[in-house]
This record gives sequence, C-alpha cells and structure tokens, in this order.
Amino acid sequence: MDKEISSLIEALSSENIDERHAAEDGLEAKGEEAILPLIEILTEGEESTCWYAARVLARIGEPAIKPLLLTMIVEKDRGFRRYAAAALGSMGEVAVAPLIEGLSTEDRELRGFVAMALCRIGTPALAPLKHMLKEGDEVQRMCASLTLWKMGEEGIGDLVEGLGEEKTS
Repeated sequence: MDKEISSLIEALSSENIDERHAAEDGLEAKGEEAILPLIEILTEGEESTCWYAARVLARIGEPAIKPLLLTMIVEKDRGFRRYAAAALGSMGEVAVAPLIEGLSTEDRELRGFVAMALCRIGTPALAPLKHMLKEGDEVQRMCASLTLWKMGEEGIGDLVEGLGEEKTS
C-alpha cells in the first residue's frame, strides 16, 4: 500500500476529529487507489475507524460499488456487511442496479444487508423493486416485497400496487 494512503488510513483512528476529517478528504481524493485499503479496514478495523472508512467509500462512490459487493459475498462478518451496506446505501441512485442484482444471491443474510442499503437509498430504488416484484422469480419477488414494505410509507404504495397487479394478471 502506498505510504500516503497508509498514513491517511492511520489518521482515520486519530483522537483529533479534524485529523480524521482531513484523512477522509485525502482518501477521497485518492479515489480508486484507496478503495481496497479502505475495504480492508472494514474487515478488520475498530468500529469508529470502520465508520469513517465507510463514509469515505460512500464519497468515492461508483468505483467502490463492485469491490464492496464482491467482498460482501465472500466476507461473512456481519459487522463488515453492515458498514459495507451503509456505504452502498449512502451512494444513492448509482448503487441501485448492482444492489438489485444482489437480491438474487443465495445468501439470505447478504440479501438482508442489500435490502437495508436499498431502503436507505429510498425513492430511486422504488421502480426497480416494483419491476422485480412483477418480473422476478419467487425469491426475488419476496425480497422486493419485503424491501418495499421495510421502506415504509415510501414503498408500501408500490408494494400494494404491485400486489394488486399480480392478482389481476
């Protein structure tokens, strides 16, 4: 790992909040180069450091989506998955399509974390979830239903509409 990235990652654990924020900015500026070291922090770092690493991954955005999802598949640690889902959910609309694909995994727990990320994204996830509710296989429809329900008022209207369409077809 590059020495500057290593120093910035170390600063994410600083007692000084300004140093942590400066490290976030520096790691975001490094972009793709910082993604794998930040993911490594999520897999083995302390909770407060993981939180900052997840924030940076969210700020890096789209380039971090695939590495985060791939690591979520192989890394079974719930803590890691929680932070990765939070980062993905904070990315917004750009993460919706890859997350929707993630609902097709055999791993139930992973589907739950993917659903959490979609709930956090909110409105941009509604149309793809509604589509999955209509067109997906049984597991995908169940995941879409549960995710829309979990979204509360925002998703329940689409859930009811989708279920109504299902009954009339």
